[in-house]
Amino acid sequence: QEYLDFRKERSRMLLSRRNQLLLEFSFWNEPQPRQGPNIYELRTYKLKPGTMIEWGNNWARAIKFRQENQEAVGGFFSQIGELYVVHHLWAYRDLQSREETRNAAWRKRGWDENVYYTVPLIRTMESRIMIPLKISPLQ
Repeated sequence: QEYLDFRKERSRMLLSRRNQLLLEFSFWNEPQPRQGPNIYELRTYKLKPGTMIEWGNNWARAIKFRQENQEAVGGFFSQIGELYVVHHLWAYRDLQSREETRNAAWRKRGWDENVYYTVPLIRTMESRIMIPLKISPLQ
């Protein structure tokens, strides 16, 4: 009964909900537990239909530019739910290190070319900064 009451109360606070079944890109690292403290950036890209293979091929090359500081946590794409949606999860010590790491990628030869080829594939993009809960293995 307590759980049913909780669900009823939760439904009053819930404005919307959506679910996705995601698969991991094979060229990304598998998410591993991390020592903290870290913040996480979840970048979501909604792609034009029919462009997932092109996106994946470009990012298979691009990810090497973002491995230096171990910031790449995971890359996923939708299989069920809204299709042609990609999520990239990045870890940073703080917002300052996020800025420094992202700026450093632009100084690497080849990064700009990968961005050039992937930007036209994007319909919309979103960035969210997240702070892990104490129970999360990603700290």
